[in-house]
Amino acid sequence: MAKSIGGITYKTINGKRYAYYQWMENGKQRSRRVKDEELAELSAEIGLKKALKARSSGVLCDGSAVYSAANPVKFKTEVRAGTALSSFFASVLKWKKRDGFERLHDYIYGPGNDRVFILYGLRRTGKTTLIRQLLGEMAPGDLAKSAFVQVNSRNSLADLNADLKILEGAGFKYVFIDEVTMLADFIEGAALFADVFASCGMKIVLSGTDSLGFIFSEDEQLYDRAEMIHTTFIPYREFERVLGLSGIDEYIRYGGTMSMGGSLYNKDKFTFATIGSTNEYVDSAIAKNIQHSLKCYQNEGHFRSLKNLYDNRELTNAINRVVEDINHHFTLDVLTRDFRSGDLGISAKNLRKDRFRPTDILDRIDIVKVTARLMKSLDVKNRHEMKTTITEDHVREIREYLDLLDLTVGIDLENFSDFNHQSRMTTVSQPGLRYAQAKALIESLLQDDAFRACSLVERKAIAERVLEEIRGRMMEEIVLLETHLAKKDCRVFKLQFAVGEFDMVVANPEKACCDIYEIKHSDVIVKEQYRHLKDAKKCRDTEFRYGTIMSKNVIYRGATQVVDGINYLNVEEYLRGF
Repeated sequence: MAKSIGGITYKTINGKRYAYYQWMENGKQRSRRVKDEELAELSAEIGLKKALKARSSGVLCDGSAVYSAANPVKFKTEVRAGTALSSFFASVLKWKKRDGFERLHDYIYGPGNDRVFILYGLRRTGKTTLIRQLLGEMAPGDLAKSAFVQVNSRNSLADLNADLKILEGAGFKYVFIDEVTMLADFIEGAALFADVFASCGMKIVLSGTDSLGFIFSEDEQLYDRAEMIHTTFIPYREFERVLGLSGIDEYIRYGGTMSMGGSLYNKDKFTFATIGSTNEYVDSAIAKNIQHSLKCYQNEGHFRSLKNLYDNRELTNAINRVVEDINHHFTLDVLTRDFRSGDLGISAKNLRKDRFRPTDILDRIDIVKVTARLMKSLDVKNRHEMKTTITEDHVREIREYLDLLDLTVGIDLENFSDFNHQSRMTTVSQPGLRYAQAKALIESLLQDDAFRACSLVERKAIAERVLEEIRGRMMEEIVLLETHLAKKDCRVFKLQFAVGEFDMVVANPEKACCDIYEIKHSDVIVKEQYRHLKDAKKCRDTEFRYGTIMSKNVIYRGATQVVDGINYLNVEEYLRGF
């Protein structure tokens, strides 16, 4: 009679616990003491033999079938397993990797900790690519124990549980589950992945675009049992390194997603190529993200005030309005006042006072028609066209969810003359989305009769000037946002005086010191750029409130150098340094 696989048992003798290996041989039970140094290896060997036996029999202990080449199984979800994954990752092997790759790698090959790993973020920010790149670097033995599971809205958590049990019984160790938040019952049952499978040694990576769903599940079902990476924000340094593109203007045009024809990464169609594709992204990646999460969370009991917007199909409209009004305060007035383009008003003022080629063309255009065309492009409605009256609750909740999605980040605006009055400017972490809306403004302008009466040269010059204004404002936001996110031990804000302002102050309360900045979308040096930095009274007042000024800086697009005691910092070098 063959020797049985056996197992490990424990006995306590004189208060000390000892391990014993027990097995059946020739109809008799046999046993031997296991030395401490051989326990781990023997346990692993026994486990492997049991998995191989289950695989050969084709049946698990609960009666369900296992997966093997000789015993193909019809999965309830879509499963790619083992060597079949080779074609899945072949096309991404030469692509550069995002910063989160090392953390994902360390989780997969690190010690078991009963936790799952979550990759979440808006669409086209590299989540699935990170998984494919990891699979592509696996040794053949590890790849043979790996599976990639794709779920859809027709699946349930029960379907996925059944498939995971099959994979577990077949000896699969690394399981990557994509778009898991498509499961309607994911939020309420997410603990299954940590409690049942990760706790038994399986490494489980969950990914998906439904960011709020992951946040809700981590707060409840997966509390303290998940490691998380959020991919939505792609900083300049990563944009440059991964995509192989460089320059702040390239980042302004294309930043925000990884679907860009860079030389080192994806060559997909650019997400924000047209206002149509931009609107589709806002709708599917942002508005529907929020809607789906709220629909699945607490049996639709967490919609709060946004339920009526959702029911009337006006949530996308509200989000579009927020994104377009990026430089306006996120207030009730922003969402309910009759629409007008902030970019257009600022550009008209600056064109009037241009030193070399002043023009009042933007004062002579038919602003009503231009605005109407722009609103149609942006899918923005005026107050009287909306079925739902926007309230303060709507404003607050939309802001909460956009912040949770990492799409928007608030930067403090401090007013020196009124220390108790603080406001915030809302920045958008995907500059390409913002710039696409700016281009929609230009397209609307170009259709105006007064504008078309100008010569081609004049039209091109004016259009470029408007876009230059927008790029300048966006560069300032990008610098503020990245500095705010990078310098966790400092306060980063814009400081306004009765006359003039510092575009950025970085203050360290613990060290009682600060650095002051002007941010200019220019590649030339002009004394006017740093006149506020040299203003003795502004500097004295700033030091009184925020501590010793350690440096005075202008961030611009030219070469790094020192001029008149002012540090001129190249913007790409500055952002690359974080």
